[in-house]
Amino acid sequence: MKKIVAFLFCVLLFLSNCKERTATHEMEKWKSEIKAVEQEFNDLAQEKGLAVAFEKFAAPTGVIRKGGKVIQGPKAIGDWYRNDSRPGETLTWQPDFIDVSSSGDMAYTYGGYVFTTVDSNGTKKENTGTFHTVWKRQPDGSWKFVWD
Repeated sequence: MKKIVAFLFCVLLFLSNCKERTATHEMEKWKSEIKAVEQEFNDLAQEKGLAVAFEKFAAPTGVIRKGGKVIQGPKAIGDWYRNDSRPGETLTWQPDFIDVSSSGDMAYTYGGYVFTTVDSNGTKKENTGTFHTVWKRQPDGSWKFVWD
């Protein structure tokens, strides 16, 4: 009987260790997905502009906060950026931290950004800060932001 109990204990210990490794592997996979999505988002902003990038990566219920207002939905967010953009302005960012829920359906990132504008004299001005984005996995498996 002692041998059976010892054997079952070893099996349970082995199985619990396998589950932990799988969970860790999944978490790292999801973090890599978010890192890639952040990079795609940033790259699209450089190539096509903020309006296109924010509209593409916003979830249907995604929001941004601008001028004390909450702007919701991809089209409204894209329209806001189209109406507010100025020639020569750029926004670049890179996450310093990424975390994903244990279920793999929500994530958040934060890190540094650089917002560059050109004044009326043609002088570039850089503003730096910290961004925070909340991501939600969509039914098709893609990631879209719900808060930026």
